Amino acid sequence: MRIDDVKNDLRKFIVDNFYFGEELDFSDSDSFLEKGIIDSTGTLELIAHLENTYHIKVNDQDLTPENLDSVDRLAAFIEKKTEP
Repeated sequence: MRIDDVKNDLRKFIVDNFYFGEELDFSDSDSFLEKGIIDSTGTLELIAHLENTYHIKVNDQDLTPENLDSVDRLAAFIEKKTEP
C-alpha cells in the first residue's frame, strides 16, 4: 500500500469516526492531542483500526506520541510495522 493511500485512509477514518463526516481542517503533521482531534478514548479506537486494517500489533511500548500523534507519524509507524 502506498503511503499516500495510508494517509488518506487515516484521515477518512478520523473524520468519519470522530467528526461524523463533517469537514475538519487539519494537516498531516498536526498533533491530534494539541489540536483536540483525538482524545485518549479515541486513541484506543484508532489502535483497533490500525490492528484490523493493517494487520499489525500495537504493543504497549508503541503507545507514544512519536508513533500515534499525527497522520504523518501514524503512516510512518504503519510503514515500519509492515516492513518485511
